[in-house]
Amino acid sequence: MKAGRPGRVIPPGFVGLSFEYWNLPTYAGTNPGAIDPVFLQLVRNLTPGQQPVIRIGGVSTDHTWYPPPGAVAPRWVQYTLTPQWLSLLHSFVARSNARMILGINFEADDPAIAAREAAALTSAVGKAHIAGLELGNEPELYAGFPWYRTTADIGVKGRSKTDWTPQLFGSQFNSIASTLPAVPLAGPTVGSFRWIAQLGPFLRANPEVRLATIHAYPLKRCRATTHVTAGELLDAASSTGLAALLEPAVRTAHAAGIPLRIAEMNSVSCGGEPGLSDTFAAALWSVDAMFAMANAGIDGVNIHTTPFVSNHLFTVQQAGGSWVGTVYPIYYGLSMFAQAAPPGSRLVPVAGRRAAPLRAWATTGAGGTRVVLINTSRSKASIALRVPGATAGATLMRLTAAGGVTATSGVRFGGESFGTQTSTGLPSSEQADPTVSPSNGVYIVELPAESAALLRISS
Repeated sequence: MKAGRPGRVIPPGFVGLSFEYWNLPTYAGTNPGAIDPVFLQLVRNLTPGQQPVIRIGGVSTDHTWYPPPGAVAPRWVQYTLTPQWLSLLHSFVARSNARMILGINFEADDPAIAAREAAALTSAVGKAHIAGLELGNEPELYAGFPWYRTTADIGVKGRSKTDWTPQLFGSQFNSIASTLPAVPLAGPTVGSFRWIAQLGPFLRANPEVRLATIHAYPLKRCRATTHVTAGELLDAASSTGLAALLEPAVRTAHAAGIPLRIAEMNSVSCGGEPGLSDTFAAALWSVDAMFAMANAGIDGVNIHTTPFVSNHLFTVQQAGGSWVGTVYPIYYGLSMFAQAAPPGSRLVPVAGRRAAPLRAWATTGAGGTRVVLINTSRSKASIALRVPGATAGATLMRLTAAGGVTATSGVRFGGESFGTQTSTGLPSSEQADPTVSPSNGVYIVELPAESAALLRISS
């Protein structure tokens, strides 16, 4: 293989997190004066030297409100924002220095409800920390699934199936957007490719949108009878194939002069697939997928994490007055991408013959060249890599798990591990990274089966 000329700069804050409104106290704690330090560190790890981009939204967006004093909650309300919650959000943003994408209730189709919620969130966060107020969540589903159920257990949908279209959504978006504070808006927050294809008309109808947001899951599992496999997740269709499908949306957003961000993504939709989303297969997929999205021109990805389901990145809890966290395999893959794409990195094409299960990505920037090699096959591989102008020895950081792609624990990256639990949010190292010296300008990397490696070549 051979690394080529530098291309696109990977935008800062490329890897972000997404979680639900009701998850903030679970992750950050309930005391605004003592934000969970383990959670803060786990957030920082994914954007070293950068400002993280955090999205709070998802299914909770259209079930959350900030009520007027004395108001009785409608049937659709599942979560109420309180002054205490807003104070918690303020403290988290101040401590993390995050830029926030914040979901605003749209399914209620009530400008007063949306405006009150948006004003409260903007005041708590501060305009400088808002990347976008995101109206609604996957509006293409409003006419297909019940929004709430009546006391008689009758499902009530948010919109009529007979007339609900992307065009009507765009019009209603414009109407509610006009009532919100003067901060950037984000949208259309859709995941259906039929609705994503209408991004152009949506942006033309809503020029106040300054961040285009969509959702993308390579695999779907929203019915108990549906199951997906590691082979499907590790297939190129789930990374480069998915990225290729999103390239038209990238071109549309960039032609409008705004970035496009995948505001919600993970390996498998609807909470994930137990025995897959929480395994090492998701770690290998995540590295490949992040590079594929960056290569397609996407400006950032927010990985959706939810406690107590299989597609979580980590969980945190208090034990004996102190916070401890459990880190899952996919987080290690995202950490690998963060190390391979530090601030200012440019993507570098990698050319050469390689077997289908082998993926290769490279970046260059301050500190030199970094090459990521991913082997999803059950056989080891030997890779010869030529980097023009490189003569120095390179540091090799391996991403491995005892047990391969089915492993749910025992993951290491560069010899580092978070162990069974972490009280700091930082991995501990038990060994030094090996050095690979070039021979006639060629680095030889032995890549075990079902593993990945990061080769860091100093400039």
